[in-house]
Amino acid sequence: MDNQRNLIFAVVLCGIMILLYDTAISYFYPAPPETEQTERATTPEQRAGQEIASESGVAPSVAQQAIDLDEALSSGDRVRIDAPRVEGSINLVGARIDDIELKDHRATVDEDSGPVQLFAPAGTPIQNFAQFGFVGEGTDVPDARTVWQASGGTLSPGNPVDLRWDNGEGQRFLIRLSIDDNYMITAQQTVANYGDGPVVVSPFATITRTSLTASPSTWISHSGPIGTYDGTVDYGPDYDDLAEEGAVSGEGNAAWLGFTDVYWLGALIPENGTGLDTGFRSLGDDLFRADMIYDPITLRPGRQISRTSQLFAGAKESQVLDAYQEAGIAQFGLAIDWGWFRWFEKPILWLLRTLFDLVGNFGVAIILLTCCVRGLMFPIAQKGFASMASMKAIQPEMKKLQEKHKDDKVKQQQEMQKLFKDQGVNPVAGCLPMLLQIPVFFALYKVLVLAIEMRHQPFVLWIEDLSAPDPAHILNLFGMLPYEVPGFLALGPLALLLGFTMWLTFRLNPSSMDPMQQQIFSIMPWVLMFVMAPFAAGLLLYWNTSNLLTLAQQKYLYSKHPQLKAAMDRDKAEKEAKARDETASEGKT
Repeated sequence: MDNQRNLIFAVVLCGIMILLYDTAISYFYPAPPETEQTERATTPEQRAGQEIASESGVAPSVAQQAIDLDEALSSGDRVRIDAPRVEGSINLVGARIDDIELKDHRATVDEDSGPVQLFAPAGTPIQNFAQFGFVGEGTDVPDARTVWQASGGTLSPGNPVDLRWDNGEGQRFLIRLSIDDNYMITAQQTVANYGDGPVVVSPFATITRTSLTASPSTWISHSGPIGTYDGTVDYGPDYDDLAEEGAVSGEGNAAWLGFTDVYWLGALIPENGTGLDTGFRSLGDDLFRADMIYDPITLRPGRQISRTSQLFAGAKESQVLDAYQEAGIAQFGLAIDWGWFRWFEKPILWLLRTLFDLVGNFGVAIILLTCCVRGLMFPIAQKGFASMASMKAIQPEMKKLQEKHKDDKVKQQQEMQKLFKDQGVNPVAGCLPMLLQIPVFFALYKVLVLAIEMRHQPFVLWIEDLSAPDPAHILNLFGMLPYEVPGFLALGPLALLLGFTMWLTFRLNPSSMDPMQQQIFSIMPWVLMFVMAPFAAGLLLYWNTSNLLTLAQQKYLYSKHPQLKAAMDRDKAEKEAKARDETASEGKT
């Protein structure tokens, strides 16, 4: 009776867990809340930050009215950007780079959806833009309303564009922009003093963006402020933390800083060997800004100074980021949050790309990659099984020693060690191979989460995007019934196959648990089926392939070690018989 109650309780608990899954996800990964107005600045760094906020036209305490993207891009004076991998325009009002499209990445899986709009003007629903400018004392400096004069035509590789402004007081400002073949824009900011007296100027660069369009920050992939300080990448704080703290200063010398999503990055790279202040701040109304302010310089008459910064605005493609790192941007390849196991993940990603180039189908490449990794891990698994078989073979002797020395634990342990030594058995040898496999399989999982190469890649039939959940839902007959399936019930064929293969794997591995525990754990594959259904189809494909290979591997290894399978089946039969006897005894009482 107690066992039945426990089983019913376990089923109900699992059902509640499934129903509350979406609620839990919303709780742990909520949308960024609206932030409060920032307080008046009191420190020099805060005052400089407010000056930049004024120059950039983004007031910390004033919400901006939403502006249509097409309307924003069609108004004002603009200079066209046309490079091999990006296109867009520069807004001459305020010298903002606020229109960047990524030619090689579609906005949606639809082939006619157009490119990803990474940067967009202030006030639009997806606002995300960079600005290069100046703050100073003793002279007028350009601000958010300044209309710069452009020369040079279209910004493209080998064809830089000059933005000029003269304040009429003897100071002339120049921003020379150039772009490479990938995603890097270089800005050389120059100010020349032809006036009668000295002036104090500070070139600056900022990135401002909304968090409303940001990808969620999770335990496996950071989204939000990011930067490298003194050779260490700082993944954080996230947007919620920054909204709560108001402003965060960079600790140490910054090699670069900006905002990251799972697949995209906007980052500022300062000139080497120059003094500067860096940090992040909340502007309110779900707006956030990364600041890079060079130290003030007193410019005497007849002198000029220049600072050269860079802006990365593009996709987080591992090979591209690594190339920039090799060119001198410290730790830039770690803008992808590889984590502790990047030494495994980088080779796995390389193999995945190679297989994709060979077969031309990313889903097939995932299957082949899983097979390769499983194949490499097979000798380790085989060693673990051999150790388990050896332990099972001496189990009768172990039980005898336990019974013989049950009142003397020290003697019992000594005799056990002697038995292991005489039989050449290492009791921990079976665990070590399993521990060695954990980082490798975790690395494989993380590569599939982070790899932009999987985005919008089709597999077969109805699966058109392996980076998105399985679109086929069994509970509405694959779209034939006129209703949307709730997220926690959105079971597709891949999720159903996952539950079935996990159940088969469990059945093939009889454990030493009692029957009641086995009944509870036999439910878990179906619970996990619901939990994992919303994951990307590519991940489900990997898990299914891994489960099928595990089944094949277990079958083979059991055939090589029949004594292990026989011993485990015998243990299971004994426990079931014991449970039946206990049930019969309870019935009689």
